[in-house]
Parts: sequence; C-alpha cells; structure tokens
Amino acid sequence: AGFRMNRRSRSSHLGLLMLGSQLLQVGLDNIPPVTLAVLGLNVYLFLFPAAPLLRTCVSVQQTYWQGDWRRLLLAPFHHADDWHLYFNMVSLLWKGMNLERRLGPAWFLYVLSVFSVLTGAVYLLLEALLTELADDQSYSQDCAVGFSGVLFALKVLNNHFNPGSVIYMMGLPVASRYASWVELILIHLTAPGTSFVGHLSGILVGLLYTSGPLNRIMRNCADLFMSNEHGLHHNYYRSSGTSGYADQSDVYFGYFPDPPSYHTASYTGGLTEEEQLEAAIRNSLHDRGEAMTDEVVHVVTCLMMSAPRR
Repeated sequence: AGFRMNRRSRSSHLGLLMLGSQLLQVGLDNIPPVTLAVLGLNVYLFLFPAAPLLRTCVSVQQTYWQGDWRRLLLAPFHHADDWHLYFNMVSLLWKGMNLERRLGPAWFLYVLSVFSVLTGAVYLLLEALLTELADDQSYSQDCAVGFSGVLFALKVLNNHFNPGSVIYMMGLPVASRYASWVELILIHLTAPGTSFVGHLSGILVGLLYTSGPLNRIMRNCADLFMSNEHGLHHNYYRSSGTSGYADQSDVYFGYFPDPPSYHTASYTGGLTEEEQLEAAIRNSLHDRGEAMTDEVVHVVTCLMMSAPRR
C-alpha cells in the first residue's frame, strides 16, 4: 500500500512509455529474473487489473470488517495511475538488481512474497490503532494500493546491507540508517495523496527483518518445507558484496549513494559464528575460482569449529 485511493487518475500512459524506455536502457538481459517477473506482473495488472481499484485496495473496513482478505494479495500489485506505476517500478528495478543478486532469486522471491503480505497486514494494524486512539472512523476507511510499501521494506534491507554508506537526497547527505525515515517525510511533504501509514508499514516490516525476528522465522519456515540441498536459505548466505549498480531508489528525488568504496564487501550481521565461518569459506573459494559442494563446506566448517581454541 502506498497510494490512498479516492479515484483512479486519468492516465496518459506517458509513465508506461518512460518505464519501457528505462527498461530498454538497462537491457532486459541485465535484469535478474525475479525482478523482471514481478515488474512484468505489476505492468500486466495495471493494463489488465484483476478487479477495479476500489475492490483491490486494502483498508480496515473492506479487508478486516468485511473479511475480504484477498485484498492483501491484490493491493501491492495494482496502481492508481501510470506515474504511480512508473516511479514504483523504477525503484523496484534498481533495488531488485541489487538485492536479487545478493540474496539469490529464490530467497529474493520469498522475501518479496512475505513483505507484500506483511506490509498490508501491518498497515491494517496501524490504521485500526489510529481509529481507536483518535476515535476517527476515517482511518478505517482509508484504502491504499501500490508497491511502494514493499519498496520501503526493501530500502531498509538494502541500506542494512550497506552500513556506513551515505545517500544524497535533494543534494543533502543522509546516513543510510536514516535514509528511509527521511524519505518517508520528504515524500509526504512533496507528494500529497500518498499513504503515510502505508510507507511507514514498509519501514516497520523491513526493520522486523533486519533487526527483529522475521529473518529467523522465515529461515525456520524454509527449513520445514525445503531440503538442505534445495533450501532457499543457502542463497541467503551467498552474499557477493555490492553488485555495482547504484540504488537509485525513488529517482523522483534523484538520490545517489556514495561510491562503492563506502560499502562493505559482505554482510555478516545476525549470522552465528558457524554461519560466518561457512560464508568466509565460500567467499575464499569463490575468489580463487574454486568450487565446493554444500555438504563439503559444511563438513569443513564443523571441523574448524570443533578444533581446540586458545
């Protein structure tokens, strides 16, 4: 959820043309598969919506009170107009190119799926809370659509992978840890009609993943349904550092990160000592151009962990 629904804006399709031009400049072959597929799904549902926008947007009244839970699945992938679609998809393009190559396609798809549903759920919770605290039923009637809530969650994740970096917003340097909060304020000062609660929900979901229990819960769920050989979580550990693409985030504001030298080569926060060691072994082998199966790496890690320490 990212755009408060009142009515669908009249579309000139200029946003679609600009999005097509952006994709051609990047090159479809350079876009990772999950990012390209999700982007294509958003464009398809804009041209051929699953239902009218007033039946896809998410609100406390329509989703919770009336029990129309399918809105949690539909709302992120529908947009109010072609400009709403354009800015969200350009943001997805750059975030996806960074994160999908870092996390791997399977885990990135898993993250997108969870973030899409959970962002809507947190939005409902916040709107219900505001309805009670302010004793104002208008909060329960606010209906929102769009992928920008998910994008805010991805921004938190991307910034978490690049601690210490600086992002320029409107010419002003902002530390990456504060970038999402500054962007939240800037958008609602410059773009009336956007859903403050929807964007805030995305930030909170991102923090649940990077600083809360969501990451661990997702990996535990993956372990329950996937074997170790084909499990999604192996891709999560195969971090290859920065991908070389700028996180152009929401190009509406012209954000530019610092040069790659400000970024860390890999991320280990939240991993156990054994997991960090296993990742280090993989990175070392990768740097030397060598290959080793998951099972062998795991055995080597266990042997090193069990060795006497001084």
